[in-house]
Amino acid sequence: MFKKILIANRGEIACRVIKTARRMGIQTVAVHSDADADALHTQLADERVHIGPSPSAESYLVIDRIVQACKDTGAEAVHPGYGFLSENKAFQQALTEAGIAFIGPDAHAIEAMGDKITSKKLAQEAGVSTVPGFMGIIQDPDEAVRIAEEIGFPVMIKASAGGGGKGMRIAHDAASAREGFVSAANEARSSFGDDRVFIEKFVQQPRHIEIQVLSDGTNTLYIGERECSIQRRHQKVIEEAPSPFLTEAVRAEMGAQAVALAQSVGYKSAGTVEFIVDADRNFYFLEMNTRLQVEHPVTEMTTGLDLVEWMIRIAAGEPLTLTQDDVRFKGWAIECRIYAEDPFRNFLPSIGRLTRFAPPSDGGGLIRVDTGVMEGGEISMFYDPMIAKLIAYGGTRDLAIRHMRRALDAFYIRGVASNIPFLASVMGKDRFVKGALTTNFLAEEYPDGFHLADLPPEDPTILVAVAACVHRRRVERDALISGQMPGHEKGVRDEWVVRLGDTNHPVTVSVLDDGFRVIVDEEPVVVRTDWRLGQPLFKAEINGHPESVQIDKAGVGYRLFHAGSTDRAVVMTAEAAHYAALMPKKQPPDLSKYLLSPMPGLLVSVAVEEGQEIKSGETLAVVEAMKMENILRAERDGTVAKVHAAPGDSLSVDQIILEFS
Repeated sequence: MFKKILIANRGEIACRVIKTARRMGIQTVAVHSDADADALHTQLADERVHIGPSPSAESYLVIDRIVQACKDTGAEAVHPGYGFLSENKAFQQALTEAGIAFIGPDAHAIEAMGDKITSKKLAQEAGVSTVPGFMGIIQDPDEAVRIAEEIGFPVMIKASAGGGGKGMRIAHDAASAREGFVSAANEARSSFGDDRVFIEKFVQQPRHIEIQVLSDGTNTLYIGERECSIQRRHQKVIEEAPSPFLTEAVRAEMGAQAVALAQSVGYKSAGTVEFIVDADRNFYFLEMNTRLQVEHPVTEMTTGLDLVEWMIRIAAGEPLTLTQDDVRFKGWAIECRIYAEDPFRNFLPSIGRLTRFAPPSDGGGLIRVDTGVMEGGEISMFYDPMIAKLIAYGGTRDLAIRHMRRALDAFYIRGVASNIPFLASVMGKDRFVKGALTTNFLAEEYPDGFHLADLPPEDPTILVAVAACVHRRRVERDALISGQMPGHEKGVRDEWVVRLGDTNHPVTVSVLDDGFRVIVDEEPVVVRTDWRLGQPLFKAEINGHPESVQIDKAGVGYRLFHAGSTDRAVVMTAEAAHYAALMPKKQPPDLSKYLLSPMPGLLVSVAVEEGQEIKSGETLAVVEAMKMENILRAERDGTVAKVHAAPGDSLSVDQIILEFS
């Protein structure tokens, strides 16, 4: 077994590999860029090596520097994680030439399966079902349009070396095929250094289901499937194991084809074969990822296997001691990807410092949090905006969903926006609860984007009761500080009005031995809790149901987060509530005459000039953030009065780009 390994990655996956290596008694080496000098993965590892400036192209993607880091530290093997160099044939070969083991498949498998065009041809030869399409290299937008028309719209334009949703576009007509080809090629060049794209038929109402494989080169197993249909911009957001859709027969056939494909290239490590499955459970090969997947924890939680450990053991020359019959599945697991992005602003990245970061507790093994950040850390513009992966387990799918909802309520993040409200909304959708999933789920459930109205209906009783309890604790504390006798004896009641949003709720609060009794709108609520002032999470049993409500002091009131919603509550006397209702409301400023940058990023191009007349839907500018191009379009007809920013400028959020007459 290896004595020391280097992790050629960052963030949560680097931390994930370090934890398994430590349990196995293996020393670890972390590499880091300038931006990650104080990152969590560098603190968890036994050693750390600086490999370059913040941009990944100058650090995490520089093969020579990582190989040199291995030589300098004596690392015998490298785990690549996912992304970056994990599916780079040249990286594997460079390590092999230096006498360093690659914890993953060999160069032949990486090349064969990492290139989507080649992999589809090999899949066909191995008897694996494939989607109709054009597997050659497409030279220009005109050729892309011609090929798309021959295949028949809709089509998927995809980067050959792509992954993670980058370099992918759906085209429904010639115009979107032309634009999609250009954008996909640009993103592919920026993310992978390879601008080749291909086109295939887009299967409508599809599910994205993948098979986990594990092989030592001789013995190849399939370790169940993962449902990954909840996607935004072709990037997975929520994953689960098993799939609520597959039958045992279809699962076995998909597993057999995945094994056949792995064996056809002599695969040796953990890998994933991805399929598109239609409404009739016909399935088609999509791609094979020759690495560990982001969503691997749901497989680990339902099988009890540590996939990272097996990758390390196989790379060290140990044979698999498992047979297919040894692979057992128990319960259900769901993973939510927590991103630093604002779901109410079209999921634009939210960059900044995590002023507070408190993940939920493990709930006795029901909750797992994989993260690479810590309180005080920074979400950088240079990398993927993932904060953490939240995984919930239950004996049934319904229980797993219930545990996930509670965990989302308890995940306390401040300093940057997060997509937790959106995830909470998805968990509350009837269609999700029923397992009626497709890759069109988000587009169909949120056709106009994500808005406050999309959050699950909230019973105001819970928030009103919590606000009243919190205020009672504050009144008691203030009385103690001032030397007054706190009125917390049994039988003593406080009568207030809780203004939640725009609605007033009369409340009466009295103290119990283990909590409070609150009358909300004449309805009794029993709140059993040991919460104390200063704790950001109000955990309680409310009328017998466990609840978690996040609390922030906000001026004279409180900001409460629950079930994805953020509400402001003010507790006051009945007289104060009367006068508050008479106060005029401040109107927000009119920003309709400006084009504002929706996110921090690089202004790639400005398509208009001063004095130019524009039409609704016309492209105005392109902003790049997190290696994704975002096209900003005119919302209505008008005239450009002034251009405030130039291509190449680094923009802050809400910075003015254009001003209209």
